[in-house]
Order: sequence, then C-alpha cells, then structure tokens
Amino acid sequence: MEPQMQLDAQAAVAERQQSTGRQTDQWPHSSTEQRWGLAKKVGFRFVFAYLILFILTAQEIASIPGIDFVVEKYHGLWHRIVPWIGKHVLRLSYDMPMGPSGSGDKTYDWVLALCYLVLAVVVSVVWSVLDRKRSSYSRLNQWLRLAVRFSLGIAMIMYGTAKAIPLQMPAPSLGRLLEPYGDSSPMGILWTFIGASAPFEIFTGCAELLGGILLLLPRTTLLGALICIADSTMVFVLNMSYDVPVKLYSFHLLLMGVFLIIPDLGRLGNMFILNRPVAPAQSPRFFNGKWLNRIPQATLTALGLFLLGLNFYGGFGAVKQYGWRAPRSPLYGIWDVAELNIDGKDRPPLVTDQSRWRRIIFQSPERLTIQPMAGTNLYYVIDLNTEAGTMDLTKSSDPDWKAGLTYSRVDPEHMTVDGTIDGQRTHAALVRFDDSKFLLRNRGFHWVQELPFNR
Repeated sequence: MEPQMQLDAQAAVAERQQSTGRQTDQWPHSSTEQRWGLAKKVGFRFVFAYLILFILTAQEIASIPGIDFVVEKYHGLWHRIVPWIGKHVLRLSYDMPMGPSGSGDKTYDWVLALCYLVLAVVVSVVWSVLDRKRSSYSRLNQWLRLAVRFSLGIAMIMYGTAKAIPLQMPAPSLGRLLEPYGDSSPMGILWTFIGASAPFEIFTGCAELLGGILLLLPRTTLLGALICIADSTMVFVLNMSYDVPVKLYSFHLLLMGVFLIIPDLGRLGNMFILNRPVAPAQSPRFFNGKWLNRIPQATLTALGLFLLGLNFYGGFGAVKQYGWRAPRSPLYGIWDVAELNIDGKDRPPLVTDQSRWRRIIFQSPERLTIQPMAGTNLYYVIDLNTEAGTMDLTKSSDPDWKAGLTYSRVDPEHMTVDGTIDGQRTHAALVRFDDSKFLLRNRGFHWVQELPFNR
C-alpha cells in the first residue's frame, strides 16, 4: 500500500474510533493503563514529593480563601525545622531572617529548598520500596498536573496583574531621577528601565496573564504552559542578570512549566521539527464517570477566574495607595536649597561639604528626602500640617529621633524652612525645580526620527 493510502486509512480508522467514542460516551483511549518503566515510576515519585512540598509553601496556596489557618500551621512547622537544620546540620554561624523582606533568596529560602530536595529523595525511596508492584501512576499524575497548573497559573496571574496594572515597577520617583546613574544597583536599573515605560510593563504583564489564564482551561493547557515557559525563562534570566532576589522562585516556575509539557514533547517534535501528523491530546482522567471527571477541571477554572478577579480588584485598589493615583504631598516637587544657614552661619553649596543640603524632595505625604551635596540621600518620615505650616520629622530607623520645622510659601516657586535639627538652628531658602525638564520624562515617543537619540 502506498504511503498516502496508508495515511488515509489511518485517518479513517481514527475518525471511526472518535465517532464511536462519542456515540457510546466512552473515553477515546483504552481503560487499561500503560505500564510504566522503573525509572519513570521512581522519577515520578521524586517529582511528586518535591513539587507538592514546594506548592504547599508557595504564595499561591495562601491566596485560596478559607485556608489561612492551615497555611499558617504548615509554614510554622517549617519555621521551626529550617532554623534547626541551619544551625545543627549546616552549622551556619548566623541566625537566618525568616520574616518578609521582599527577597525570595534569603538563607531561609535556600535551606528550605534543600530540605525539600532531601525529603523528596527520602519519600521516593520509601515509596518505591512500599509500592514497588504498582504498574503506573497515571491518575495520580493527572492530579499532580492539576495542582501544578493551579500553582503556576495563579503565580503568573498574580505577577501579570501587578504589571498589567503598572504597580510592580512604578514610574521613576523624583528621588530616583536625581540619583547618579552609576550609584544605581543592577536591580534598580532593571526596575527603572521597565517602570519608565508603562506600555512595555503592561505588555509584559499581559503576556504573563495570558499564560496563566490558558493554564486554567484544559484544552489550552499546553499552549498556556509554552507561554509560561517563555515568560518565566525571560524573568529568570533577568533575575540572574540583574541580581534580583527572586532567582530561586522564578526557577521553580520555569521547572513547573517544563513539567507540564513533558508528556507532549513527542507531539511537539512531530509538529515543529519532523513535520509529521499529530494526534489529538487525550483528555485527563481523574474518575471513571465522564461528568464526575469534569468536576476537578471546572473547580480549577472557577477558582482561578475568581482569584483573577480578586487580583484585579486588589490591584486597582493599590493604585490609589501607592500607584499613579496615590496622593501626593501638598509640597510635591524637587526643591533646590538656594541658601542654607546653620546656627547663624551661611553654608555655601560646596561639593566638599557633605552635610550641606542640596535639594529637598517631597513626593508622598508621609515621606521627605534630603539630597546632600555629596553622599547618599537622607530619608525621613514627615507629619505635615498645612494649616499651621509645620512639619515634624522622624526616622524609620530611629523612632526616638525627632525634629520640628516650620515652612512658609513665599510664592508657588519659593519657600523657606526653619527649625532645629540635631540641636542646630537651621534656615533654608528653597526654589522649586522644574521636574518636567528631565529628559526621561519629556522625550516622549516619535514615529519619525532622522537620527538616533541615544543619551
């Protein structure tokens, strides 16, 4: 029989099988599970144990309403185990911080990942001994895939929402615009680069959202996993390249995406490389009954869409707190210190005088930043009373430190500040700086450019 006739015959048989399956309401594949090899069974046991351990401590689980108590107890267990491992097994010479710090690469996180790894090895060994006669784990694999789809999908939705509503990387603040470029950290450069262009940040957020949403639907799982792999690969490379402390977590997201596409690697190879016909994917099987089998999928989709709406609702609320609609200081702006007098003596603006103020920056109602002539910026918490014309300063690092100042607006562009700071009588004459002069803000977008404008 010629090759084309063989293909036509195979297609006809496949069509009859699918038609028969629809008419009798049976699954399109045999009810007899295919026997797995030893290596595949042992590998699955390890992967199952490791991924479940990781998922149970990931932030996505905490987003499910009504399970806060269980999550807190589980985290509390690891909060006792991990420090003990660090001190008595790894012999760490310091106490590891465990509280939230914005970093996902703390010593605690690395030791916790090591605990996952060792415990997964132990579980897979014991499991292999006790369950060595098992032929396969086809159904358990489908439940694991469902859990991974949820964890990865919600993670992409959470991060995607924070970018689609530009919150994760905000537009450069006034203080950031004044900082010397070379004083920026690699992470600060990345955050400024992305935050300087809201359309680009929104685009990256939508790409993450797309992958996460597609993972919630059974028919688009493969496409969603491929998009998530592309997104998480880029995020992981950026984290590694710009020293962003989410390397460990982003690597796990990438691994989960790879786990989801492994069963389809053959089909992907036939389609994209070998140019061969590809059979349709088999429906995941959790229970014997067809309608009962749809319950896990429907639950995942419903819960995922609920959390999607919850994230958008919280995101738009956060915009009013610290996003582009957040309240500004009544004195908002950059103010050059034209004159400064300390204890009756004038302080000229010399670059060698590191304690001499150069600028005062008002952005949010609760924060004040002083930029000296040289050195790092000074940050204060401010309690501003516009009616009395007073501002009380404290330091986040030293709540006992206090200073009281008064201010007077001569006109919209000029202001004077008087008071006592660190026991020194201080008088400053301020002139508003026009922040619209920053090139990063006024350059805009151009369809037509005769020459590159790269500064």
